[in-house]
Amino acid sequence: MASGVYIVDGARTPFLKARNAPGPFAASDLATAAGIALLGRQDFAPDELDEVILGCASPSPDEVNIGRVVALRMGCGDKVPGWTVMRNCASGMQALDSAIANIRLGRSGLVLAGGVDALSRAPLLFSDAMVRWLSGWYAAKSIGQKAALVGRFRPGYLAPVIGIMKGLTDPVVGQLMGQTAENLAYRFGISRAEMDEYAVRSHRRVAAAQDAGRLDEIVPLIGRDGTVYEHDDGVRRDSSIEGLAKLKPFFDRKYGRVTAGNSSQVTDGAAWLILASEEVVQQRGLAPLARIVDSEWAALDPAQMGLGPVHAATPLLARHGFGLNDVDAWEINEAFAAQVIACLRAWEDADYCRDELGLAAPLGRLDEDRLNTDGGAIALGHPVGASGARIVLHLAQRVRRDGLARGLASICIGGGQGGAMLVEAA
Repeated sequence: MASGVYIVDGARTPFLKARNAPGPFAASDLATAAGIALLGRQDFAPDELDEVILGCASPSPDEVNIGRVVALRMGCGDKVPGWTVMRNCASGMQALDSAIANIRLGRSGLVLAGGVDALSRAPLLFSDAMVRWLSGWYAAKSIGQKAALVGRFRPGYLAPVIGIMKGLTDPVVGQLMGQTAENLAYRFGISRAEMDEYAVRSHRRVAAAQDAGRLDEIVPLIGRDGTVYEHDDGVRRDSSIEGLAKLKPFFDRKYGRVTAGNSSQVTDGAAWLILASEEVVQQRGLAPLARIVDSEWAALDPAQMGLGPVHAATPLLARHGFGLNDVDAWEINEAFAAQVIACLRAWEDADYCRDELGLAAPLGRLDEDRLNTDGGAIALGHPVGASGARIVLHLAQRVRRDGLARGLASICIGGGQGGAMLVEAA
């Protein structure tokens, strides 16, 4: 990327764990609240933005083009375009990349971009059989026709289709995302104990980050009943390997190793970043968090989708002449413990690097002290549309806070893709 694109500021909501019922906030509520808090502390007015871009994987029917809905609710005015992107788990990162493209083309200079999802509000749907029966019922003209339909009705028609399960199932390979994690566990020989150990570490790192104030990108939410939500609420401070060992495999109940405890949580949340061109930064005297250097997208077998970070980050590193440990800080979204561990092993595997990445030698071992040092989605949760933006935002915070030179954020994407974004100190 020849011209500079800067992260001026960012904010996110607390990530709220879904608890088998609709959460207190719709997706547009989450994005609006975080955006108002973020824009309210800037030296420019919301209507001075050139555009608003919001990633969302599962908007509700009354939030079509949620990016425009939220832009208006945040006070950006009628003349600021707002639009929505969807790249499944990387929707928030795609929003950032779309903003970067427009800034580099000179079409925009100041953009609000991010992601959101309220997965607790994923719908329960009627089955096709029930829809067909209802269609016949509404088309019936006589009492006799309706009586015949009553006779053909089956109680099983009322069984709901769980929307989030449909959304988390790959339609090409017919596997749930967790089953693709099982594929990686088998391929790389990842044990249940290793997964659980990784999950415990994620919870402990998030708890330590909370205690040390290293998650200061969070802005509080206030519910309609006055309840204040200040922190990510899925963190289990008492998480232990012994406790996780008691959980049964969820996706492959007979032979599996992936459980709810070593997977990311179903969560509601939003994250925003303000991006600006170098010209705007200079004109307005802004003090950015970091500079976005480059980004990369890749694709692979959907049944191996968790290795997407390997396929996206590797060519990005090569383009800049970096090895894995030339990057000071890494954020890899923790869709599953098995998935992150598999990425680390793929980079060390000579056969994988040769056959899948076209490399003459393995990239080697990533220093895990650089990776997700403040925890990740296993403890925080994974509101699909928001996670790509969250990891870039937190990476920028880490680079500034710790005086680092550069960092890399990467994410796996349902459907068999990966995204990566490289940032450096401003």
